[in-house]
Amino acid sequence: MTDTSSISEEERLPPVHPGEVLLEDFMKPLGLSQYRLAQDLGVPALRISQIVHGKRAVTADTALRLARYFGTSANVWMRLQARYDLEVAEAELAERVKREVTVRQPPMHVAT
Repeated sequence: MTDTSSISEEERLPPVHPGEVLLEDFMKPLGLSQYRLAQDLGVPALRISQIVHGKRAVTADTALRLARYFGTSANVWMRLQARYDLEVAEAELAERVKREVTVRQPPMHVAT
């Protein structure tokens, strides 16, 4: 994992929501509308709309459907979501966690 602790807040790129990847890398190149994708996946159009607008997470159910439809793996979609969630949490909680969590010290062993 890359250590980003030395990168300033201003230098960091904003986290990429899986919905942005879905829209820019899959839907637009294929000329797919949100409605058409929703119909083909068998999900409500609102779900796809919320995902592409970054308002909803990609669930395991949606990941399985996207994987089957686009010929990817469900892991691709779940990893995109996990990475996004972690980057958002890190940006929001890193300082608080540093203040609140005591680093565990390894036990001191005395040689006999």
